[in-house]
Amino acid sequence: VFCFPDPRTDPWPLVYSPVPVTLVFTSYLLMVALGPSCMRHQRQLELRAPLLAYNLAMVALSSYMFYEFLVTSVLANYSYLCQPVDYSRSELGMRMARVCWWFFFSKVIELLDTVFLILRKKQEQVTFLHVYHHGSMLFNWWSGVKYVPGGQAFFIGMLNSFVHIFMYGYYALASLGPRMHRYLWWKRYLTILQMCQFVAIAAHSSYNLFTECPFPDGFNTAVFLYILSLLALFLRFYYRTYIRGKQ
Repeated sequence: VFCFPDPRTDPWPLVYSPVPVTLVFTSYLLMVALGPSCMRHQRQLELRAPLLAYNLAMVALSSYMFYEFLVTSVLANYSYLCQPVDYSRSELGMRMARVCWWFFFSKVIELLDTVFLILRKKQEQVTFLHVYHHGSMLFNWWSGVKYVPGGQAFFIGMLNSFVHIFMYGYYALASLGPRMHRYLWWKRYLTILQMCQFVAIAAHSSYNLFTECPFPDGFNTAVFLYILSLLALFLRFYYRTYIRGKQ
């Protein structure tokens, strides 16, 4: 099944061909490479109002996606241990496929995170971890929506949407300026929450590699290896920021 596109989602926007998502990815890399030099002779932009609006919108979108993943999985009686994709055009099957598409599209929108950093001349925050995570998620979820929009994949989207409610909430508060810094003491715990998410996804994906489950092993293997790479990068970030940084 993994080798054949899902006929339900295959014609949807940005999914029908790898060309649109590849163009988005290429444009993103060009922006990362050329953006800082273009901004070198420009003044630093504050962008407080656009940042606040963007982050609040992402909180709302993340909340909507978490709700849809959770409610649809409960109504469809999804298993957290083994859940094949419902390739039918049933109401719940299509509902899950649609929220998977929205989750993929949210990864396109999240590229604006990098745009705002470059416009604000926060180049030191455009790290390898930042670019790798944002860029790779485009292709991960493009393939997810094209081939397996639902099934085991719902858990990743549901968990990530939940974490992003808090993450973009944090960014929304931070965008209000220095007066909010005393309320942002929980940044360290946000990073821990993100890493706990990766551990849960790794456990969820690897479980089915050792059990009989009609969900593509190739997809679970790819998710498992990718999550391990993110966990390693986040652990490195955590050590450098919160442990070595304090020393």
